[in-house]
Amino acid sequence: MLKATPLKTIHVQLGATLVPFAGWEMPLRYRSELAEHQAVRTRVALFDLSHMGEFLVRGPQAKAFLQKMLSNDAAKLPPGRAQYTFLLNPDGGILDDLILYCLEEELYLLVVNAATTAKDRAWLEAHLPASGVTLEDISEDTVLLALSGPESTAILERLTPTPIADMPYYAVRKAEVAGIPQVLIATTGYTGEWTYELFVRAKYGAALWEAFQAQGVPPAGLAARNTLRLEMGYLLYGTDIDESTTPLEAGVEWAVKLHKEEFIGKAALLRQKAHSLPRRLVGLRSESARALPRNGMPLLNSEGQPIGRITSGSISPVLQCGIALGYVPAEVRLGDTVYFELRGQRWPLTVVKPPFVSSTSLQQRLQARAK
Repeated sequence: MLKATPLKTIHVQLGATLVPFAGWEMPLRYRSELAEHQAVRTRVALFDLSHMGEFLVRGPQAKAFLQKMLSNDAAKLPPGRAQYTFLLNPDGGILDDLILYCLEEELYLLVVNAATTAKDRAWLEAHLPASGVTLEDISEDTVLLALSGPESTAILERLTPTPIADMPYYAVRKAEVAGIPQVLIATTGYTGEWTYELFVRAKYGAALWEAFQAQGVPPAGLAARNTLRLEMGYLLYGTDIDESTTPLEAGVEWAVKLHKEEFIGKAALLRQKAHSLPRRLVGLRSESARALPRNGMPLLNSEGQPIGRITSGSISPVLQCGIALGYVPAEVRLGDTVYFELRGQRWPLTVVKPPFVSSTSLQQRLQARAK
């Protein structure tokens, strides 16, 4: 049976189209995915992400355990900050991509993908040391909302006495929000716009959602979330990356710290790095909105021979053309042309470097902080 988030009744009342996703019944859209996409890019919208998994890792050996299990450098993470990282198998394949939050010394939060929650928990538990660290799965008692868009700070400031405008990217702090205590606010997100992800006990989830509704924040579903993340070139687990791909092939080596002490998958990545990569993930842009690249389509060279495949493809609501991510041979360069076939016709795609969309509120905020 499909799981339902604690907010399902609200989604039904709002007219959401509910669909199966990663074992959950989730809102795909409420009005139109285009309207929801544009709301995030131009103003603000609210997502229910309660299908995601959450683990607490605590104890005097928590940091050492995470250093062994994850690709990024947990030792560099002070309390109140977060990092993007990978859980790898011994071959360097990606078991999951996730966010690690350092809440306190000896207390961490791992946010994992919905489809991999059980697998991730089993893998982590299988590697727990005999003492010094515990892992607690709090997924069932956690509601996760994402307030995303240029107006997100102004709206959240109306609901909390805690200062949030000074929070840097990938930060986390506790606050009271809409009278609800102990809300965990994180400046992480998946849309390319400035986002606050809010973690709260399940019993407070509906009240928190309704507080944002009272501020006029419209809801948004998974369809808009997908086109938003694709415009930024963000990876989707199970589509762009999985156990058959490594972070090096996927172009996210920045989240792998090969200089740190031993971690699972390190030796395999070092071997791969010492040789030429056979393939890599690239951005692909079409100048047409008539024929759209779609997930799973083969990529062809100028002679019509298969050379790779599209992993994620759709129309860009902002650019009004087709965009995609796909694996191509490593010798393919930026500016090269590859092709996909639709209805018996070959359509060109230009190899580009994501993000496809610029001047988002996230980029503007990061640029302002850098000055």
